[in-house]
This record gives sequence, structure tokens and C-alpha cells, in this order.
Amino acid sequence: MLAYKSILVTGGTGSFGKTFVERILKHHPEIERLVVFSRDELKQFEMAQHFSDTQYLGLRYFIGDVRDEARLVRAFEGIDVVVHAAALKQVPTAEYNPIECIKTNVMGAENVINAAIKTGVKRVVALSTDKAAAPINLYGASKLCSDKLFVAANNFRGNRNLNFSVVRYGNVIGSRGSVMPFFLARKNSGVLPITHPEMTRFNISLEEGVDLVLYAIQHAWGGEIFVPKIPSYRILDVAEAIAPNAHHEIIGIRPGEKLHEEMITETDSLNSLELERYYVIAPSIPLWNHDDYLAAFHGRKVQQGFKYNSGTNDRFMTVEEIRAAIRQHIDPAFQP
Repeated sequence: MLAYKSILVTGGTGSFGKTFVERILKHHPEIERLVVFSRDELKQFEMAQHFSDTQYLGLRYFIGDVRDEARLVRAFEGIDVVVHAAALKQVPTAEYNPIECIKTNVMGAENVINAAIKTGVKRVVALSTDKAAAPINLYGASKLCSDKLFVAANNFRGNRNLNFSVVRYGNVIGSRGSVMPFFLARKNSGVLPITHPEMTRFNISLEEGVDLVLYAIQHAWGGEIFVPKIPSYRILDVAEAIAPNAHHEIIGIRPGEKLHEEMITETDSLNSLELERYYVIAPSIPLWNHDDYLAAFHGRKVQQGFKYNSGTNDRFMTVEEIRAAIRQHIDPAFQP
């Protein structure tokens, strides 16, 4: 049972937004208003056809851009919870169009914060990325800046019943531009391009991402960056799972790409806490007592020097687990 009656999702026609909306409509019929905020009218039209059943009377679609604070203020009126999923996410696009990335990912985040403060929103949960930890490309740097804005917003919310938190997770299985759909499209060619044979990545499903956001909505104290405990995969194991007989063509790591991804850096460990299912990076300027938080959620502090890295993760997906995940989340009829 959600404690809130109205939710708005920025970037709501994206992969996460659609999965989140479906979950809310299915499992939280008590919701009175669910607003999809995005700038693409065609995607909103297509989404409305998918959720066309008359039982979804509280579902609304709002055209707008997070670059436009005035439009956000209008959209946030009467909203209890904002889930901020809108972003420019393609690494090469951000490198070629840097100021456009900054306008959406950084200034858009600030606009969301200001609009929430002005309209009586109670909870804001912003989606981040593993690329925001020790970033080496503009997309990651812009999301790190966004994370810092949302955490810091808790310092000037005043006496409002409002808190801001962030969820940070890794590659979403089956997402556009990710490696598994790319390999699936190439599996019958006999050749798979491999950037680097030692490359690893974190893996999470959209459903697990929604779980994390719902957890943050219900339990955040304000200022946390929530990080899920998820498995990694090796790029060569993905290749083996999809096309075991294919030749591997080593093409080299692309600009702005890491060999391994991080979600918690060694420096972050100074403020990181471990809960049962998640890690929490607490705000560096304390907003609440760590011991009280750990007692409330049955957690513990991580050791100094701890880091959460896809290459040193204690859990890796096997080839068979990768195949099962592909069948569950991408193609039920998949056969290697």
C-alpha cells in the first residue's frame, strides 16, 4: 500500500516509465492520479493506446520538457511524489552535443527541484546511473552533478514535508543500445564485435529498478543514494550465451567507456551503509544520524576502502543464467 495518492513520472514514456506505470496500475489501484510527463506526443499517444482500459481513470499525460521550469510547476500541482527519469542518456550524443546534455540532465534536475519546492510535492526520487561514479564521460559527469543537486536540495527544503533521494543502478537488460540486444541482432552473422575481452558490467532488470524506486519512495529519509546489490556479467560470457560458435572481433574500448563500471567508489565508502538488499551512500553533509538509520533498517557501515565494482563483484551471472535472463526479459523464444 502506497502512502501517497498522486505520482508524476518525468520521462514517463521511456522504458523505465512504462514499466513503472504498469506496476503502479497493477499493484496499487488505490492511486488516484498517475501522470506521465514527457515531450514526445507520439510516444504518449502510443502509451495511451496500450493503457486504454477504462479502469485507468487516474492516468494522465502531460506534454512538457524538464528544461521548462514553469511547465514543471504547472504539472506538479497536486502531486505527492515525483519520479525523475527524464535524461539524455546516449554517451556519444552527449559528447557531441555537450550543452544539450547539460541543459537536460543538470539544469533539468534543478528545475525539478525548484518546481517540487514551489508546489508542495512530498517525495522526489531521481534515477541515476553507474556512470555517475568516478565519471569519465559527459553523460556520467552530468548525472553526478544531478545526483549532487538532488542530495543538496535537502539542505534548503526548509520545514517542508519534502525529501529528495537518488537511485543508482547499472545496465538494464534489454535496454536500447545495450549489448544483449546488439549481440542478438548479430548472432547469425558469425561474428560478434568485442570491445575488450575482460570487460564487465552490472546487470539489472527494469522490474528490479522499479522495486528500488518504490523502496526509496516509501523509506527514504532524504539525501540517500540507493544502490542495489545486483550481479555482474562478463562480456565474453554474454557472447558465449548468445552465439557460442561466433568469431570474436576485438574492436577496442570506445571513447568514454570503462573496462569495469563502479557504483560505489573507495571514497564513497566513508559514507556508505549496507542494508539487506541495498547499499546507501549517505550525504556527506549529515542530514540524519547514521546509527539511528542503521538501527531503523537493520544495516551496518561498510569497511573503509570498500568499493562496488562490476569487475570485483562477488556475484557473476553464469552463461545459463544469462540465457535464462534473455528469455525472461528480451525474447522468450531465444535459442543460442
